Amino acid sequence: MDEKTFYETLPKKRMGTAALFFDEGERILIVKPNYRPDWLFPGGIVDPDESPLSACKREVLEELSLRIPITRLLCVDYKGQDGLKTESLQFIFYGGVLSEEEVTSIRLQEAELIEYRFATYDEACELLSTRLAAALPLALKALTQQGAIYHEF
Repeated sequence: MDEKTFYETLPKKRMGTAALFFDEGERILIVKPNYRPDWLFPGGIVDPDESPLSACKREVLEELSLRIPITRLLCVDYKGQDGLKTESLQFIFYGGVLSEEEVTSIRLQEAELIEYRFATYDEACELLSTRLAAALPLALKALTQQGAIYHEF
């Protein structure tokens, strides 16, 4: 078997990325997509040949019109196959605390998002997808320590 054929036979995983932002009141930024019932953190799918960090920055720019220096990984969440959904990895990065000026400059990507809001921890856990609600306390814990947290959902 040649090298190209070998690499084509290896498993492929879906990857997603998200950014955890806060406002100055320590509330969490969540967005409401038009294609599902629950809320999410800003983010999306990692494209082929794109790093998770680059995808996060791109998605934040596309979804919120914000160019934010995102650098810190908080959490990696693995989810096994679920019905038709193949296994996946979700990377959650720290986006920081948005200034009042940055918040007022948010412009939603109308093709995918219908609303954004800042939510308390309890509100966010109630509105977020089950997977993100489970990852949120881990991401917050990672903010208080060095390094990222690995989680399997």
